[in-house]
Amino acid sequence: MVENQKLVIALPKGRILDEAMPLVRGAGIEPEAAFDDPKSRALRFSTNHPGIDIIRVRSFDVATFVAFGAAHLGIAGNDVLMEFGYPEIYAPLDLKIGKCRIAVAEPADMVESDDPRRWSHISVATKYPEITRRHFAARGVQAECIKLNGAMELAPVLGLCRRIVDLVSTGSTLKANGLVEVEHIADISSRLVVNRAALKTRPDEIGQWIDRFREVSDAA
Repeated sequence: MVENQKLVIALPKGRILDEAMPLVRGAGIEPEAAFDDPKSRALRFSTNHPGIDIIRVRSFDVATFVAFGAAHLGIAGNDVLMEFGYPEIYAPLDLKIGKCRIAVAEPADMVESDDPRRWSHISVATKYPEITRRHFAARGVQAECIKLNGAMELAPVLGLCRRIVDLVSTGSTLKANGLVEVEHIADISSRLVVNRAALKTRPDEIGQWIDRFREVSDAA
């Protein structure tokens, strides 16, 4: 980390960005106009602070950019933090946005005859194999995880496996695909994440931004 280099903040693309931007702007950071241009292909943006840039990346990648020091701060769901367990990341603040849950779901026609308490071995499609294995191992269930990055709901429909572990918000996507939530794993929200090495080398600067985000989040 070079102390006089620009501070880089990693933000997630997609749904969470809409919830994150009022906090970012409330903290006093305004990105350049191209940031809000839907036609823009840019991924890095200047801001009203000459020493701060914003990058916009996939939600799963925010934590990776922060962990390896390519970004100094970011906003990431604790699902990503739970899955990858990066020791290089400090997550000082729950921003209380992006609220949802990680859950197990299966076809509606299985629910009546199925009892999760009696599972000993299951096959699951998920983008969260580590979270899934840990959850089931804690109660002695062996989970065979089939890694998918999207379209999880198709796995039971097409016979890939009968159960999935995925993020659930309203449950409408599950319902539309004939699935029912049968087990809760964890509640999820988005956190302010910080690279630990950057916090040590630039404590005053980064500490100031942590405080600003805390004030905005508390006031929301």
